[in-house]
This record gives sequence, structure tokens and C-alpha cells, in this order.
Amino acid sequence: MELFTGLEAGRPGHAEGRLAKEMRVYDLLDTLGIPYSRVDHEAAKTMEDCLVVDETLGVAMCKNLYLCNRQKTDFYLLLMPGDKPFKTKELSGQLGVSRLSFAEAEFMEAFLDITPGAVSVMGLMNDSENRVRLLIDADLLKMEDIGCHPCVNTASIRLTMADLTGKFLPAVHHEYTTVSLTGEG
Repeated sequence: MELFTGLEAGRPGHAEGRLAKEMRVYDLLDTLGIPYSRVDHEAAKTMEDCLVVDETLGVAMCKNLYLCNRQKTDFYLLLMPGDKPFKTKELSGQLGVSRLSFAEAEFMEAFLDITPGAVSVMGLMNDSENRVRLLIDADLLKMEDIGCHPCVNTASIRLTMADLTGKFLPAVHHEYTTVSLTGEG
């Protein structure tokens, strides 16, 4: 994958060619005084592409899974280390939910204003009705920095976990539930 830019501090110099939802992420982070690094890139299509982004950002992008219950009434955004296997049964047991599955793109777009491939914790800024419950794996919470998309998959940002949990989430009126996933079960 060819990167358009190297690592840059903060927002892009211009909004030309960028979606409004991406620019809203930068606006919010700037308003909250959250420093971040950014890299622009083509949409990652392979794990090798993701590794190039990780190397440029200096942090592994976390895995973002958008899930729902069988009735499609409860929705969850799970953040976990990218290299950790995900077992639905293990998470379902911790949440006391009989069956979790991946939620359809229509719910992702309706609640988070995100499309598949760009799922990110930043989408919670668009969830004003708190329809999505944030779950963060305990191992991810131990990391100093986190990498994620700014609601589009053609850019990636890096910010501190402390800023994510201490500034961003309170500002978008979301709390998180810590889960401990082993990748087994």
C-alpha cells in the first residue's frame, strides 16, 4: 500500500477531498485539546497494508468490532488488540447475552455514521442517543496509545488511551465496560 503522507501532527492543512465526518473528528479532538498524530493512506485491503499503517503511526491499530444481540436491539462496539483472536461465545458469556453477531452496515451507518472498514471509537461522537455500548478489552486499556480511524478508512490517528477515556468519551457522553478476552472459549 502506498501512503499519501508520513506521520503528521494534528489535522490536515485543508479539507479538500475529505468527508465532513472525518473533519468533524479533527474539530472535536482539537476543541477538547487532545493531541493526535495522523497518517493519510489508501484504504487498507490486506494485513500487510495494516502493518504499514501501524509502522507509520508507531502503534498497532486496535480491532474494532460492531456487534448486536439476536433481536438487533442492543449494539456494542468492541475494542481489542488487533492480534488477539475474537470468540463470540467468550464475550457473550461476560455480557450475559445469549448470542452476539456482527451487526449489519445499516446499523453502523445509522448510529455511528461509519461504513464497514472504517469502524472506530471516534464514531461514538455521532451516537447522540447512546444506542451503542462501548466495550474495551483490559489488555488494550494497558496500552499507552491507541490507533484508530477518524470515521473514514483512508486515514488513521494515534492518541493516548488516557485522552480517549478521560476526555473524548466523557465529551461524547459514553462510558465503557471493561471486558477480559483470552481468545479462547
